[in-house]
Amino acid sequence: MKFLAIDFETANRSPNSACSVGLVRVADGKIVTKKTFLIKPPYEYFEFTDIHGITWNNVKKKPTFKELWPEMEKFFANIDFVVAHNVGFDRRVLESCCSTYGLAAPDVEYRCTVRLSRSVLKIRPANLANVCRELFIPLDHHEAGSDAEACAQIMMEVIRRKGED
Repeated sequence: MKFLAIDFETANRSPNSACSVGLVRVADGKIVTKKTFLIKPPYEYFEFTDIHGITWNNVKKKPTFKELWPEMEKFFANIDFVVAHNVGFDRRVLESCCSTYGLAAPDVEYRCTVRLSRSVLKIRPANLANVCRELFIPLDHHEAGSDAEACAQIMMEVIRRKGED
């Protein structure tokens, strides 16, 4: 089984304002690749710096989503599904960024570790910080690479406990 854990940080409330992404590929129960990118969003307005610490100055000379896409797209090759903690948010950001730049969004299955944390792991509240605390997973919350790696580890624990359906 191969899957991709993904986490986006956004500059503001617009779903196409990705300013960072963490990507973690898992194959056969092991993390095989991980990468974090800073992304230059389409505009300078940053509303969530207090959450993730990223400012316009951090990203203004970084590649846009469109420029990063060829490297990011490789992470989606030959996977069974994509997983994220609160998958609706990350899927919306991915699809919005692709749409903004005229790119085809990956046609993949999505799974949510918030829901799986509740239903399989029986952890409540199922926010990322609490689930990581319960499972003893290190977390630098709102750093996209750390959040994606934590999500990958949560999914691996779900698979261990439940098996693949």
